[in-house]
Amino acid sequence: VQLQASGGGLVQAGGSLRLSCAASGFTFDDYAIGWFRQVPGKEREGVSCISVSVGRYEDSVKGRFTISSDNAKNTVYLQMNSLKPEDTAVYYCAAYWAGRTQCTSKKRFYDYWGQGTLVTVSS
Repeated sequence: VQLQASGGGLVQAGGSLRLSCAASGFTFDDYAIGWFRQVPGKEREGVSCISVSVGRYEDSVKGRFTISSDNAKNTVYLQMNSLKPEDTAVYYCAAYWAGRTQCTSKKRFYDYWGQGTLVTVSS
């Protein structure tokens, strides 16, 4: 199982970025894919997840972020709009076998992790 996150960068507050998570080595439909973020000195926190095309969001990003999947490309996207300086973090994508059930953003469920991509939002 491999996950490759990309799309991070520097953006001004109020701007947008789209992160991508390219997955390989497993049957995409059977797995939940989640996005997490981490700032130095803090725990890695869940942001959003998707399983069988149904997305879930943490309250901090609800209404601003949208998660989607392209099963043909085995890729999950996180569209981030109305970005705030507090969204600055290293963003990671991760996966676990969900058996086509609803996903969770609880970190302990995730078995496979990609490398992070840095998102910096300037004020």
